[in-house]
Amino acid sequence: MPRPFSHSFSLPHSIRRAFTLVELLVVIAIIGVLVGLLLPAVQAVRESSRRSSCGNNLKQVGLGVQTHADAKRKLPQGYASAFDAAGADTGPGWGWASFILPHLEQATIASRIDTAQPIEAAASSGGRETVIPTFLCPSDAGAKAAFAVGPRSAAGALTSTTCKVGPSNYVGCFGVGEPGVDGDGVFYRGSEVRLRDVTDGLSHTLLAGERSFRDAASTWVGAVTGANQVPEPTCTMGLQVNNASNFVLGHTGESYDGPAGATEINNFTSVHTGGGMFAFADGHVSYLGSAVNYATYKALSTRAKGENVSSEGN
Repeated sequence: MPRPFSHSFSLPHSIRRAFTLVELLVVIAIIGVLVGLLLPAVQAVRESSRRSSCGNNLKQVGLGVQTHADAKRKLPQGYASAFDAAGADTGPGWGWASFILPHLEQATIASRIDTAQPIEAAASSGGRETVIPTFLCPSDAGAKAAFAVGPRSAAGALTSTTCKVGPSNYVGCFGVGEPGVDGDGVFYRGSEVRLRDVTDGLSHTLLAGERSFRDAASTWVGAVTGANQVPEPTCTMGLQVNNASNFVLGHTGESYDGPAGATEINNFTSVHTGGGMFAFADGHVSYLGSAVNYATYKALSTRAKGENVSSEGN
């Protein structure tokens, strides 16, 4: 006899079920923790790369200064300016970095400025506003565009705009005193220092260092006659109204505790953690951290005082 027709049913070996809300929240929390652990490491790697790029920029700047010295038998002037009977600058004001442009593969920009005329002259407008990556620290978000300079009131307000100039995170070393005239470093007004004048040793003498736009704006162009430098809105050092030489020169006249320890906007400052990058007169670049001895730091900024410098510090 034929077998009666029948249906056969089988249950699945396993039954799928969706995540519960609690399980989903736990997974999200675990992912958040992992991202939180990974993010600082990624940021640290990125900052290390940016700091290395900053050092490479300063290396190029140092080599540019040395090439200038080889060609001219002297370092470029800290800034070129005549002065009146009272000693005040009368221009033209072009700074040390503007004189090394041909040695930084920036001959085109050099051809667009006229160093025989004042910085603010119309003939140089196309060049002086140029943003040159070699003069910028990759970690400093503030130094990205040309900025207006001119005289400031006692309260720091811009009373008129003389011109706009291109930014720079690197300023020349004036020495210990307030930047301007007759510094004991390698750059000052009208300076024509020869390498043989650096009797403290080229490897123990600062050439240039960082200045953060978090604290004050600086420029590769020079000291615009009659202009003043004041703190940026992000600066925590209080109101200071400095003369134009501070746009291109820095000094070591206060204690150095890393970037956070600066007390004047014309100091060397940096957004790098715990210190900043510096170029030396022999062309090498070093990171000087908050542990550097202050007496050593000041000694590194002078060219011919005979101080004992045991090490650069970190």
